[in-house]
Amino acid sequence: MSLRPERQAPPEFFYNETEARKYTTSSRIIDIQAKLTERALELLALPDDGVPRLLLDIGCGSGLSGETLSEHGHQWIGLDISQSMLDIALERETEGDLLLSDIGQGLGLRPGTMDGAISISAVQWLCNADKSCNHPRTRLKQFFGSLYKCLARGARAVLQIYPENAPQLEMISAAALRCGFSGGLVVDYPHSTRAKKYFLCLMCGPPSTSTSLPKAKGLDRGSESEGSSDADEEAGTVDILERKRPSKKQKDKKGKGRSWVLKKKEQRRHRGYTNVPQDTKYTGRKRKSQF
Repeated sequence: MSLRPERQAPPEFFYNETEARKYTTSSRIIDIQAKLTERALELLALPDDGVPRLLLDIGCGSGLSGETLSEHGHQWIGLDISQSMLDIALERETEGDLLLSDIGQGLGLRPGTMDGAISISAVQWLCNADKSCNHPRTRLKQFFGSLYKCLARGARAVLQIYPENAPQLEMISAAALRCGFSGGLVVDYPHSTRAKKYFLCLMCGPPSTSTSLPKAKGLDRGSESEGSSDADEEAGTVDILERKRPSKKQKDKKGKGRSWVLKKKEQRRHRGYTNVPQDTKYTGRKRKSQF
């Protein structure tokens, strides 16, 4: 099974110990994980006072990102859903404490104990409705609610994600805001299709004038802008709290019959919406303009 150079495979991929070991020993993957973790630590903006912090590594896998945290002198707790990956982390004698956990069911940590949190390509998998019991919005609410509780007041969380599309990115950001976080999205190399990276930078507590989002990298179409396209013109830094929603376009309902309505309803069910009406013989029926 092939892996894209910049992406982490879904959690189900790691249920096989052989494939998990192959992933962990790949020099390319090790290098990518190290670079992403370094960038996450930079965005975390921890005080440079030499005091080690207790950090949370969400989706730690086999401990590749945790090694970078240890190199910077921090203590860490790693959470992952894959037993195979955690077994390899134990074999590699990583320095962090490891917990087998489904973050979509909450983190289960004591309130106010963590000085910060990072995640490398894990949170977007909460949006997968691969089982009938998995509702993306519910799982995001459980995750962000428990993350907010376990962080110390004023602490930050930096979540590197690979959203499938704009609606998924909006769903993740909105779930974080509803749980009390402030902050926004930092997009490194926004004009590149391959080097582009999304970092959701969250602050535990209400927004203040003293805290501002870090500046994104590659805004000047630098050396890593190869393969850029005209469609990749997002701003490098997006403040969630000050973002203005675009005005809704007038929908053209001409020619949209029963099949179109059924298709849209099925799409909403797949995305985890629970308030989609049941299909009946009246679905998509034409109605008179007036009684």
